[in-house]
This record gives sequence, structure tokens and C-alpha cells, in this order.
Amino acid sequence: MSTLLRFIRSQGIKSGLTFLRPKENNICNRIHRSDVSVKNSEKESTYEVKKTWTSYGFCDEDQKTDRQIMHVTFFISVSVSLVFGALIIGYAPDPFLQDWAQREAYLQLRYREEHGLPPIDPNLIDPSKIKLPSEEELIDVEIII
Repeated sequence: MSTLLRFIRSQGIKSGLTFLRPKENNICNRIHRSDVSVKNSEKESTYEVKKTWTSYGFCDEDQKTDRQIMHVTFFISVSVSLVFGALIIGYAPDPFLQDWAQREAYLQLRYREEHGLPPIDPNLIDPSKIKLPSEEELIDVEIII
């Protein structure tokens, strides 16, 4: 709808439609003045006014050099560092070795299955090193299995 209104109000169609023309208000100036124009005896000094320029901090003398260095610096620091940073993070090796640990576990399971060994050795820890409480210490303790 807004596109249609913009199209209707464009210069080509506006000239043909009278209801879209701005109202013409003729306000009469009731002050009478003479037709003699005021002439200045002084010559007006015309000089070119330059726009104020705030440096980006790369070059204080030249605006063009300052802008070019700023654009190159921001391109390198933002674009290139984001691309190479993503590549480094994406292709970096696993710092906690989780992939290696899982692969090693699968290799050990395959080895144990091929040789007819149980997946986990029941005597992984020597039973003589384990100290269990005596029967007298366990009398009043409820054991939940």
C-alpha cells in the first residue's frame, strides 16, 4: 500500500492529478516599498568555506589519507580477524582430548571382544587394597540395594 502511494505521489502522476497538488496560497504583501534596490558600497568578500573535519586519529594532516587508513585498519581488524578467527577455532585440535579418549575406548573394547576378555576387568583394583567395614560396624546401618 505504501509503495502504491509513493508511486501515485511521484512527479509523473502528480502532474496529472489535481487533487494531489499542493494548495496555492497567494498572500499579498501589503507593505509598499520602493523599487530602488539597496546597493552595498563594500565589495563582499567571497571565499570558500570548508567543512569541518574531525580526524579518525590515523593522520592529522590529510583527510583522504586519514579515511583510507581508517578503512584499511577496520577491514583488517574486523573482517579478516573474524574470518581467520573462525577458521582457527573451527579447525583447532581438541584441547581436552575428548575425541582421543572416545576413540581409545572403542579400540580397547574391540581388543577385549576379539580376545574374549570382559569389557571391564573385575580385578581392575587389587581386592587386598580395599578395606571394607567389619560386620560389627554394619549391624545398625541400613543397607539399601
